[in-house]
Parts: sequence; C-alpha cells; structure tokens
Amino acid sequence: MKYKGIEFQTCDNVYEPAEDTFLLGDNLIVHQSDSVLEIGTGTGIIAILASKNACKVTAVDINKYAVECAIINNKNNAANIDIRLGDLFEPVKNEKFDLILFNTPYLPTSKEEFVDDELEAAWNGGEDGRYVINRFIKGLPLHLNPYGRVQLVQSSLSNVEETVKMLNILGFEVSISAREKFFFEEIVVITGQLI
Repeated sequence: MKYKGIEFQTCDNVYEPAEDTFLLGDNLIVHQSDSVLEIGTGTGIIAILASKNACKVTAVDINKYAVECAIINNKNNAANIDIRLGDLFEPVKNEKFDLILFNTPYLPTSKEEFVDDELEAAWNGGEDGRYVINRFIKGLPLHLNPYGRVQLVQSSLSNVEETVKMLNILGFEVSISAREKFFFEEIVVITGQLI
C-alpha cells in the first residue's frame, strides 16, 4: 500500500491503517527540531511520516506483531525510527519529547465484546472508551519537554470534551485541529501544547 509517498505493508494481527490513521497523518504538525514519540505505532506509517521532518522519532506498541511490522516498514522506507515493545510510556520511562502522537484505542467495549488478542489493543477503550485515554493523559506531562505538544485521535463515542478538560487542567492549550464524520461517530484530532 502507499500513503504520502510511503510504501508500507500491512501485517496479520496488526491494526490496518484506516480513516483515523489518515486523519492524523493529514494533520500532523511536526517541526524539524522535534523529538517525536508515537504510541501505538501499528504498521509504523505515522512514525515514518513524522520522521520526514523530525530530528528523532521513537515509536512504541504493546503488540509484538505491530513492532515487527513497523520494523519492516521502517527498513523498507529507509527511515531511522527507534521502535520498542511496551505499554504506553513504559518503554520510554525517563525520556522526554517535543511531540507525542497517539491514535488512541477509543471504542467503548463491554466485557461481553472483549476478545483477548493482540489486535484488540488497537481499538478497545474499555467500558466507556476512556480506559487507555485516561492512562495516557495522566502520563503525558512526565514525557513532554517544556512547551511540548500532543496530537491524539479520538472518537465522539469516548467523550472528547472530557479529554479537552483533562488536558486543560494539566496546563495544555487545546484545539480540535481536524474532524471527520462517519456513520455513528465523529473522529477528531486533538492538538494540545503545554503553556
């Protein structure tokens, strides 16, 4: 497959880039001096796209198959991304970045709908769709440089207003930098900067 000049392959047990991925990719704000962290990298295409401008990119995923897939796509595109396995900020414990990107698992998922496999981690947001989002936001300030930025993708099904409120409380200036309507939801890109 091809996206913005990036040749990439999809892999079994890895979230296939979809509308939410491309909404983030089409609205990335990456500066040349940025050190970037992408959480939940999947196939790695957002990290590869960010690497075209950033000075340094680190990508993490909880799914071992996604890490393997991102490594393949990184190599095929001659990108220079540091790809690590782990949950949220765990693989970058004492590191800070200028920009953090995350296409969050935002779909509300009941216990009856839960399927325990690697792919589920890409979309399962827990009962209210906020389980991973809340954990991510709580860890965010510890991993951002002064005036650091965040761009995250979220669905209207998982309370966008709550995310904006949480980021405001942590000292972020927040805007909805992109939105797209689908059948039963609206997908947004939330952009925040520490002030």
